[in-house]
Amino acid sequence: MSLTGFYIFCRWLHFGALMSLAGAGIFTTLLAPARYRVRISERFRPLIQISCWLTLFTTLLLLSAQTGLMGDGWRDMINADVWAAVLQTGFGRVWQLQCVLAMLGCLTLLLQGRLRQQMMLLCALLQLAGLAFVGHAAILDGWLGTLQRGNQIVHLLAVAFWAGGLWPVALLMREARNATWRYEAIKTMMRYSRYGHLAVALAIISGVFAALLLLGWPLVSFRLYSQLLLLKTLLVAAMVAIALFNRYWLVPRFQRSGEGAQHNFVIATLVEVALAALALLSVSLFATLEPA
Repeated sequence: MSLTGFYIFCRWLHFGALMSLAGAGIFTTLLAPARYRVRISERFRPLIQISCWLTLFTTLLLLSAQTGLMGDGWRDMINADVWAAVLQTGFGRVWQLQCVLAMLGCLTLLLQGRLRQQMMLLCALLQLAGLAFVGHAAILDGWLGTLQRGNQIVHLLAVAFWAGGLWPVALLMREARNATWRYEAIKTMMRYSRYGHLAVALAIISGVFAALLLLGWPLVSFRLYSQLLLLKTLLVAAMVAIALFNRYWLVPRFQRSGEGAQHNFVIATLVEVALAALALLSVSLFATLEPA
């Protein structure tokens, strides 16, 4: 595997893990009813632990890969002089903070109760916001640069709520079969659905605005970057279609069709998870290209 391919793979894993961590944290801290939070935290524990450690691991790998890319390849990933030079760049300074936040996120696993969930969510959200200060989101200067970074923060947080919440929804559908916790599980999912409309709208609007800032009009050209951006747009459109199908076709049929509609809902949600993973992969690919 080339170093560029390794970087793309690590970036894809990093975005996926960080958004899963944020999504799970949003459910356990903000969306679940108070009496259900302990229960849902335990149900989400494997997802949270894996996401937390994978976020830290990929943060360190991305810094190492970027060091090699700024140097002469794989061998400079262990070159102290290259590391010193990289850490003094804008990327290096931001990524040092990302490493600290990722380590703090893992340390929160030692805490208990609501404090653990709150601190973990805070670390995840701060890491997401920090991604707005590296890569293409940090290209512009002046007031346009400030606008670009602010828009990117909104985009990342909205996507984390939407895409990061899909796997928890699939898990909660199993919880809804438990008579003891059915009401709380359904209420949690309905809250996600309610605020998810806003998250989807913000993700789309901020994504279009980010593309306009980088590419101008028209957005699509024959360059690879634009083609990958178009692919991402089509994947997002498919995700929106599935989300609307789930919410306005399958959910109203839960009582009439019973487990059949619920099974289809879970399958459709998992398809949406797969599409989200492909969209993140396309983002990781065009992050290595010049906007054009």
